[in-house]
Amino acid sequence: ADYLDNGNNKMAIQQADKLLKKHKDLHCAKVLKAIGLQRTGKQDEAYALAQEVAALEPTDDNSLQALTILYREMHRPELVTKLYEAAVKKVPSSEEYHSHLFMAYARVGEYKKMQQAGMALYKIVPKNPYYFWSVMSLIMQSISAQDENLSKTMFLPLAERMVEKMVKEDKIEAEAEVELYYMILERLEKYKEALDVVRGKLGEKLTSELQSRENKCMAMYKKLCRWPECNALSRRLLLKNSDDWQFYITYFDSVFQLIDESWTPPLEEEHSLEGEVHYSIEQAVKFIEERITEESKNARPLRGPYLAKLELIRRLRYRGCNDEYKLGDPEELMFQYFKKFGDKPCCFTDLKVFVDLLPSSQYTKFISQLLEVIPLSAAAENEIALPADIKALQQHLCVVQLSRLLGIYHAMDKKEKLTVVQELMLRYRHGLGFGKSCLKTELQFSDYYCLLAVHLLLDLWLEGEETAVWQCLTLLEEGLSHSPSNAQFKLLLIRIYCRLGAFEPVAELYSSLDAKHIQHDTIGYLLTRYAEALGHYTAASQSCNFALRFFHSNQKDTSEYIIQAYKYGAFEKIPEFIAFRNRLNSSLHFAQVRTERMLLDLLLEANISTSLEESIKSMSLSPEEDDIPWKDLRDNRDLTVLFNWDPKDRDISEEHRKLSLEEETMWLRIRSLTLRLVSGLPTLSHTIQPKNSEKTAENGVSSKIDTVRSLLQQLEAAVDSGKKFLEQKIQYPVLGPPPTRMAGFFSNGSCQCQTSLFYLVSDIYELDTNGLEDSAEIQERIGNSFKSLVERLTDLFNKCKGDLIEVRDGTLKTHPNLLENLVFFVETISIALWVSSYCDSVLRPFKSNLQKKKKKKKESSVAMPPVFTHFLDYITELQTLTSNVIDHIKGLELILTALKLEELSLKDTLLLQEEKKFTKTVQGKVQSSYHHSVQEIGELLKKRLDTIKKLKI
Repeated sequence: ADYLDNGNNKMAIQQADKLLKKHKDLHCAKVLKAIGLQRTGKQDEAYALAQEVAALEPTDDNSLQALTILYREMHRPELVTKLYEAAVKKVPSSEEYHSHLFMAYARVGEYKKMQQAGMALYKIVPKNPYYFWSVMSLIMQSISAQDENLSKTMFLPLAERMVEKMVKEDKIEAEAEVELYYMILERLEKYKEALDVVRGKLGEKLTSELQSRENKCMAMYKKLCRWPECNALSRRLLLKNSDDWQFYITYFDSVFQLIDESWTPPLEEEHSLEGEVHYSIEQAVKFIEERITEESKNARPLRGPYLAKLELIRRLRYRGCNDEYKLGDPEELMFQYFKKFGDKPCCFTDLKVFVDLLPSSQYTKFISQLLEVIPLSAAAENEIALPADIKALQQHLCVVQLSRLLGIYHAMDKKEKLTVVQELMLRYRHGLGFGKSCLKTELQFSDYYCLLAVHLLLDLWLEGEETAVWQCLTLLEEGLSHSPSNAQFKLLLIRIYCRLGAFEPVAELYSSLDAKHIQHDTIGYLLTRYAEALGHYTAASQSCNFALRFFHSNQKDTSEYIIQAYKYGAFEKIPEFIAFRNRLNSSLHFAQVRTERMLLDLLLEANISTSLEESIKSMSLSPEEDDIPWKDLRDNRDLTVLFNWDPKDRDISEEHRKLSLEEETMWLRIRSLTLRLVSGLPTLSHTIQPKNSEKTAENGVSSKIDTVRSLLQQLEAAVDSGKKFLEQKIQYPVLGPPPTRMAGFFSNGSCQCQTSLFYLVSDIYELDTNGLEDSAEIQERIGNSFKSLVERLTDLFNKCKGDLIEVRDGTLKTHPNLLENLVFFVETISIALWVSSYCDSVLRPFKSNLQKKKKKKKESSVAMPPVFTHFLDYITELQTLTSNVIDHIKGLELILTALKLEELSLKDTLLLQEEKKFTKTVQGKVQSSYHHSVQEIGELLKKRLDTIKKLKI
C-alpha cells in the first residue's frame, strides 16, 4: 500500500505477487495488485482480478475499501453498490457497511434505494441523521421525477409526514432537520405552514447563518404577498443595519405595493405580525432622511442610506412624481456622494447605476464640477495637473470612468482622442510611482488609466485607423510588464491578438490567467474559438483537453460533494449540487468542445496514423447517435468578463446574447452533423449486398445509407437557417461575444464543397448496389461531380491567396481571413480524401472482377467503364491541387521569414522610446504566430498528400 501511495506502481505489483505466492487467497493483496495494474494502464487485467475477489463477496474492511478505491478510479461507481449489497446481506447488523451502501447509492443517484438504505440504517441504529437521510432521498426522488404531479402528490407529502412524525414525538434535534422541513413545505407551496415553522419553537434552531430566520420569513411573506409584514420586517432590519442593500429594495417594493393597494392599518390591533408598517411616500421619505441623519453620527461612513435616497428618487420618477417630495437634485446628491466616497474604487460602480437620472445636457458640467474638488497640482504652467496621493488618484480615476460612461470620450474626434490617450498614459506612468511597493500579485493603482486609453484606441481602430490596434497591444504589453497579474490586460490582449489572427501569444496569456474549475466553461470560449480556426492544431488539442478534463471530472466531483452534504447535514445544498451538475452537462461550450475535439482528431489522424474506421471506433462515434441536449443547451459563457465603461447603447445587450447563442447553436449543429456524416462513411463500405439491398431494409434494419441521406437533409436545413441568420448582418460590440466561423465557412465555398462531397457518397453507394452494367447515367453523374468538386476546391484555394501580413505606408495589416480560409481548405480536402477512399473501396473490387473476366475471355479489349477514368483524373487533379497549395504555403513561409519588421518606421512620434520596445515585441509575436500557423497547416497538408498517392486504383 505504501508503494501505491508514493506512486511506485510497479513495485506495488511485485510486492503483491510475493505475498500471493505465500498466501494464495489473500483478497486484499489481489485488490492492491489490481490497483497497481489499473494505474499502469492494464485496465482489463485489473478488472478481471477485481471481479475474482468481488465474486467471493468479501466482508473484511481492507478488501472492501481497496475495491472501492479501484472502482472509483475505473469510473465504475455502480460496482461499489453491488459490493456493499453483498456485504450487508452477510453482516446485516453492521452500521458501517449500511452507511457505505447508502453513500454508494448516492454516488450513482439511486434515490429510491437510498431511501430504503437510510431506513434500514435507522432500524439498526436509531440516530436522527439516518432517518433524515431517508427523508432527503424522498425529496431527491421528487426533484428527479419527470412527472411533477407525482412529486407533489406522492414523494413530498410522504416526506412531510415522515418529518411531522418526528416533530410530534419531539425528536427534532439539529438545525439541518428544521431546514429540511422548511424545504419540503416550500416545495409543496405550503408557505403559511413554512412560515409557522420558522417563527415557531423549531425556528429557534436556525442559528448557523446570519439572519437565517429573518431571510426565510421574508421569502415566505413575499410568496404570500403579505406586504405589511415585508415592510415592517425590512424596516426593523434596516434600523439594525442601515447598510444592508437587499432590505432597502424590499422596503421600497413593499411601500409601493401597499400604496397601490391603498392599504390602511387596522384601528385596534398591531399593524402587522412584525410591528409598525410604512404605507405612504411621506413615511418612506422621512425614514430615509432619518437613516442619513443617523449615519452622519457614525465614525465609519456607510454608503447604503445615500444610495437608498437616489434609488427612491429613481422609483418616484418612474411613477411620474418626485419633485413634490423635496428629496433634492440627483446631480447635487451624486456630487455630495462623490465628495464623501470618491476615493473608494466602488464609487464608480455605485454611481453607474444612477447616471440615467442626469439630463444629458448636464453631463459636461457635472464632470467639471467633480474635477474641481479633486486636489491635483501641476509642476509648471502648461503641464498636466497630477494627484499627490493615492486618494486623489482614485478620485480622478472615478471621474475619468464616469466621463467614458457618459459618452464624453465617444463624441470626440480623432485628434482629441489621441490627446486624451497621451494624457491617460502620462497619468498611468505617474501613478506607477504610488505602487512601487506592490507585490507581483497586486494590481497597480493606476492600471485603469492604461485600460481606458486602450479602449479609446480601440474606438479609433474600429473607425478605420489601422495603427491604433498596434498601439493598443503596445500599451497593454507595457501595462502587463508593470502589473503581471492584471487579468483585464491579459483578457484584452487575448481578444485583440485573436482578432488579428495571432494565436501563439494567446496560449501563454491564457495559462497565466490560471483559470480554475468553472472558468473553463465560462471563459474557455476565448481559447477554443480561435485555436483551430487559426491553424494552431496542437494548441487546439490542448485547449480542448483542458476543458474536457474539467467537464468529465465534474461528474465524479459532484458525487463527492453530495456525499459530504449528507454527512454534514447540509441538505439544502444537495439540490444545488445536482442543478450545478446538470447545468454543466448541458453546457453549450461542453457540446462544442466535444464536437470540435473529435473533428480535430479525425483531421490530424484519420487515414494518416490510423484508418478512418479505427479512429471513429476509438471515439465510439456512430452516425445514428446524437448526444447533444439541443433543447436544454445552456450558454454559460461569461460575456461581461472584460471590463468596459461604454454607455448603454454601445454595451452588450440582452439581444446580443440571444443572437450569439442562436448563432453558436446553428454552427454547432452544422459541425455536429458534419462529424456524424463523416462517421457514417466506414459503415457503408462493409454492407455490400448488390441487388438485394431492399431485403435488409425490409428486415427492419434500416440501411446505413438512409441514415447518411437523412443527416444530409438535416445538414442542408441547418445550412439554410445559418444563411438566413447571417443575412441580418449582426455586429456584436467589439468586446462582446466573438462571432462564430459560420460566415467564413459559407463565403469561401467550403460549405458547398463539403455538402456536395456527401451527395457524392450517396451516388457512389448507388453505383455500388446497382453494379457497373447499366449504370451509365450514374457514372456520368459521378464524373460531373468530380469535375465540379475540383473546380470548387480550386476556387477555395484562390480565396486563400494573398499576403497574410502586409506592410502599408509603414504600418502592418494582417489578413486573418486568409488564414481561416486555409484552415477550412485543409479540412475540406481531408473530407474529400475520406470520401475518395470510400470511392476507392467500392471501385477496387469492380476493377479486379473486370480483370478476372478479361483473363477468362482472353480478350485484350474489355472496355473499361468511364467511372474509372473519371476517378483517376479526379485523384490526379486533387494531387496537383494539394501540391500547389503546399508550394503556396512554402512561399508564405518565405515571405513571413523575410519580413523585416524592425524597418517599419512607426511614424507616430507619439511613441516614447519605452513604447517602441514593446511595439517591436508585439509585432514580433504576431509575425511568429503567423509563421507557426503556416508551418502547422503545411505539415498537415503534406501528410494528406501522402494519403492521396495511395488512392491510385
